[in-house]
Order: sequence, then C-alpha cells, then structure tokens
Amino acid sequence: MSSSTLRRRLYHGDVDGRRNEQMDSSSADGLDEPLLGSYGDRSKEYDSRDEEDWDFRKKEEQQQWTFLFSTLIAQWAQWFANILTESGSVVGRLLTFSSQSPIYLSPLQEERLSTLKERLQVPFDGSRVDHQDGLRQLWRLAFPDTTIPPLKSEAWKEMGWQGTDPSTDFRGGGYISLENLIYFAQNYPESFQKLLLKQEGTRAEWEYPFAVAGINISFMLIQMLDLQSTGMPSSQAGTRFLELLAEDENAFDKLYCVAFQLMDAQWLVKRASYMEFNEVLKSTRTQLERELALEDVTHVRDLPSYTILYR
Repeated sequence: MSSSTLRRRLYHGDVDGRRNEQMDSSSADGLDEPLLGSYGDRSKEYDSRDEEDWDFRKKEEQQQWTFLFSTLIAQWAQWFANILTESGSVVGRLLTFSSQSPIYLSPLQEERLSTLKERLQVPFDGSRVDHQDGLRQLWRLAFPDTTIPPLKSEAWKEMGWQGTDPSTDFRGGGYISLENLIYFAQNYPESFQKLLLKQEGTRAEWEYPFAVAGINISFMLIQMLDLQSTGMPSSQAGTRFLELLAEDENAFDKLYCVAFQLMDAQWLVKRASYMEFNEVLKSTRTQLERELALEDVTHVRDLPSYTILYR
C-alpha cells in the first residue's frame, strides 16, 4: 500500500490533544471510530422542572452567554481596529521562520493572501444592503422552508444569535464571519444542519449558540494563522496555511468548516456546557495546529479532521 493511502485518524482521545496520533491504513472516506458517534438521543427530556423554573434558567443562560461573548468580542474588537489602521501596509515577498530562513511566495500566493486580508478589513455594517442580503441568504440556507423574518426579529435567536438583531453580535467582527457561515451552509449543508439543529450526540443542557459560536471560530482561525500581522504570517500554522492557499483559494473558508465540525466534536467528547466554550475553542485550535504541522498535508482535505465533515 502506498504511503499516500495512509491517513492519520482522530480517535476520541486525540480530540482534546491528550493522545498521540494513530495511523490507520483504511480509506480516506470515513473514520473507523467516528468522533461524532452514537452519544444517545438528544430528545430525552430532562428531570421534571416546572415551567417557571425553566424560564428562569433560560434567562440565566442568556445572561451568562452575553457576558462570555461580550468579553471575548470586546477584546477582538480592539484587535480588529488595529488591523484597519494598518491596512495600508504593503504585503512583503519574504516570509521568515524563527530560524530566519526566507521563504519566497509565488505571485499566486501573494494575490490570494492579499485578497484574504482585504476581506478581513471589511467590518459588518447592518446598514449596508449587501450585508443585509447576506443575513437573508444565511437564513434561506439554514431554514429553507420558512419565511425570512425582518432583520430585527425574535426568530433570529433560533439560529443562535443572542438577540433580535444579528448585526449587534458581530461587534468588532468582520463581514468575513458571515461569509464563513454562508460558505459552510452552501458547501457542507449536512454538517451545517446537524450543528445548527444540534442533531448529533448527547447535548449539554445549555448549548453554545450556533451563529455566535461561528463568529468566534472565525476569529480563532485569524489569530491562529497570524493573518492580523502587517506583513506575512510568522506562526508555523500561518506559514503552512500559505501552502494550502497556493492549492486552493478557498482554503480559509474550508478550514473554517473543519474547525466548526471539530469544535462540536470536542464539545461532545468533553461533555462541555456553555461556560466551557472558551476551553473547547482553545483545544480546537491546538488540534488544528497539530494537524497543519503534518508533513503530508498539502490541502485542507488532507487534514485528518476533514473526514468528519458531511456534505
């Protein structure tokens, strides 16, 4: 069997970075031990609670989420503002590792990196018609059989926005966060729906809100890949990502889909709840960094975690 058919597989212990990789010579079409395996029926009702107590706990959950994400996004808003002030910088041709060994980028890599950075510089603006249309497009993809609600409506909470106006959840987040969600829904609709509707595994009593989690994943990837730097990415993950970008102009959006699916897989394995979201996001980043460091990864589809995505 050729070495190209050997694929590294993620097992349950690998999800949180606590075990070494294991090698599996099976085909690349699926996992022998799926991360998103049978975790039980989420339709099981919880212990008896009267309606008043349930309403109180739901309000408490919303307050906890608002505090958690407000803190995270406030920090990212300042970071994003720094990008905008430095947007006039010229993309350099040399990329230097910690070893100071220069790496030359091809014109194609430079062009694609420049295009990606331009996307990062576009803040979400709820007053822009094209951004409003983006939200409507996302709704059509998420709930194709329902009427698109007004841009301010309680219905948006069903998608995992914190309030009635999705535009307030972007805060310092850019339009790329919405583009990532749209790309996910268009290209991996089965995974998108399973995560949106929380259809896999035994879920926590208090789940992460889907849409807001998606915004956080976009930011996590931007930081991990060092895309906020004024020149070329200097992190190991960032430099490896440039190789993926040379092969696929949609590498960032595809990596986002992998990251979202992997985050949910870790969420289930850790049996996490909303207060542990940041911890799960960190372990997701660690796993992605490990996979990007693998020598045989030349395309997003070569990542071991790519095999847990559904189309």
